[in-house]
Amino acid sequence: MRYSIILLILLFVGAACTTNQNTDGNPREIVLEPEEDSLLTKVQYQTFQYFWDNAEPVSGMAPERTHMDGIYPQNDKNVVTSGGSGFGFMAILVGIERGFITREQAVERYEKILTFLETADSFHGVYPHWWYGDTGKVKPFSRYDDGGDLVETAFLIQGLLTVRQYFIDGNEREQELVRRINDIWENVEWDWHTKGGENVLYWHWSPNYDWRMDFAVRGYNECLIMYVLAAASPTHPIDPAVYHEGWAKGGEISTDREFYGYRTVLDHYDTDDAPVGPLFWAHYSYLGLNPTNLKDRYGDYWELNQNHAKIHHAHSVENPNNYEGYSESVWGLTSSYSMTGYAGHRPDKDLGVISPTAALSSFPYTPEESMKFLKYLYNEADSLVGEYGPYDAFSHEHDWFLPRYLAIDQGPIPVMIENYRTGLLWDLFMSAPEVQQGLETLGFTF
Repeated sequence: MRYSIILLILLFVGAACTTNQNTDGNPREIVLEPEEDSLLTKVQYQTFQYFWDNAEPVSGMAPERTHMDGIYPQNDKNVVTSGGSGFGFMAILVGIERGFITREQAVERYEKILTFLETADSFHGVYPHWWYGDTGKVKPFSRYDDGGDLVETAFLIQGLLTVRQYFIDGNEREQELVRRINDIWENVEWDWHTKGGENVLYWHWSPNYDWRMDFAVRGYNECLIMYVLAAASPTHPIDPAVYHEGWAKGGEISTDREFYGYRTVLDHYDTDDAPVGPLFWAHYSYLGLNPTNLKDRYGDYWELNQNHAKIHHAHSVENPNNYEGYSESVWGLTSSYSMTGYAGHRPDKDLGVISPTAALSSFPYTPEESMKFLKYLYNEADSLVGEYGPYDAFSHEHDWFLPRYLAIDQGPIPVMIENYRTGLLWDLFMSAPEVQQGLETLGFTF
């Protein structure tokens, strides 16, 4: 099967692709050169395989990390991730549509995953950040974080609802898949995470440490999808005031600044004068949530995300730190591995490390700039690409990279590229009636 898939990939070479997708708020015809079309399919195939061939064998879930050098911290080779798996659920849909796997193969995999999720540790319907894939028991993310993680659960539910919409009119077996997804979705107690009725959502709750983490989630960051899903819940919804007073900070989220000639639209930081956050903020909530025409009283979410990506690109072009290798073709900062461990890379905290997911997952926002980076990787720096696509991060300045992957970085790549090419995941997620109702409840137009 694998060799036939590889042959299929090769057949894409020389076949130019034309499709319709909104990339600037208006319908646009995308015309790709044969090489460009082939490269997009190739990177989608490789990153999809992180969640397919590379899945944890018992659960079918996404490994938190995969180190091709075989060196793992804390014996966590079999640790699986909730949020990263949610991204993977959507990547598997890309696999169906691109012909990497059959619809039937995908259904079988989803059935395995749902069986795991139905019995794995959860807390008021909220899943932890990590489990052991072979047992379904929680692995603490940190000392006091051994319970429900509402943000990672939101990323997982975003993926499951997208899968549900894909199969919602399917055959009897697929209808059972839909039913099981609905049970998981309706079991999440989003309102529990208001800590007894406060007008804000809290990130963590632990059966052993209660609210000890004390992390109230206020914007702007990667967590918008959590508030949308919490408002959309048919069983445990939040009041709109939780969004407006908590996430939006009573309107203070609308504080606007300008960097490199681009408006930030929303305030990315409470306490410092950083321009923008790491680029995953423009990706995680928007794998399913379509920002193209999304607006509320606080901002225009297409402008927000496109400008976020353009600020990162402009930073690499200007290269104020004179780091080796930065250019209009080599750019993109986000949270990823670095020379000293995991780090939150952004323009004001730039260590000279480029994270490929940053530019590649920004294809809907910066197609020309992202294509230049893709061509650079595969045509000039293919040593930075492995079996599951581009390695997590690299630094020409420090002559550094490791053959390692993280689920949360690989997952957005095939999904956001597909949203650029066809809008598939955006169309599916946004078709969910609960999502539409949740957005309307919070005052969005879309």
